[in-house]
Amino acid sequence: MPLFDKQGKPKMDQGIRAVWYDLPEQGRDEYFAWLHDVHLPRVVAFPGIMWAASYEIPGGSNNVPFHDKMQRPPAADDVPTGSQFIVLAGAAHPHIFFRPSAEQINETETADAKEMVGRRIGSRLGIYSEVLRVDGPEAGTRLPGTAPAPAIQMGSFRTGTLEEELDVGAWYTNYRMPAIAKMHGVVCGRRLASIAGWAKHAVMYEYTSLQARMEGFHAHEALGSDDGEWTNRVVTYTIHSPGSPSVAQRMWPKVD
Repeated sequence: MPLFDKQGKPKMDQGIRAVWYDLPEQGRDEYFAWLHDVHLPRVVAFPGIMWAASYEIPGGSNNVPFHDKMQRPPAADDVPTGSQFIVLAGAAHPHIFFRPSAEQINETETADAKEMVGRRIGSRLGIYSEVLRVDGPEAGTRLPGTAPAPAIQMGSFRTGTLEEELDVGAWYTNYRMPAIAKMHGVVCGRRLASIAGWAKHAVMYEYTSLQARMEGFHAHEALGSDDGEWTNRVVTYTIHSPGSPSVAQRMWPKVD
């Protein structure tokens, strides 16, 4: 499918910029008033940016089966540990996020904006290119090129060997993504490759609600507990970013 229409406007959001972070309890209302009313509308106004969205991760990373079983980065990698909130932006391709560069954007930020961003704790950045997308049964609830669905599950990870990388690629292609395409409550599923950031791979599943995700995903993921199952093997060797995968609900744009 072409990325742009005849007027040069993007049709597909194949580039995603994600920032995971924590916040102190004090001052959150002020921060989110700035983020949702000032900052993200400004982000959407940048040429090439199609959408922006803000998500909260209720309960941190406790909503994912086998979370404690997953490998994490070694301490020497010094990967930031933010896992309470995610800010996302979408563009036709990931290179949009490099013009202007992050440094150029920072130079134009107001003192208030710099102070607000400075409140983030453990901020972790990833810029990704979409390599595989499947539509789910609820695909019609999200217009093309608009913010992701009201609930998402987003994970980011590496593997340790080439053999594991080939195996996880085959698993997503032949097992996980076909299952996501048929799963209750799914709007869309994406597999992503990293352009910048610690994790080489990422995935994002979009759901109509957190409840729909729980009803559809948990039974499917239960295979991860069975020795000898493909899912069990993948869960064992993938090295996930702190808090990954994140199960989150959208704060902005507001869910109707």
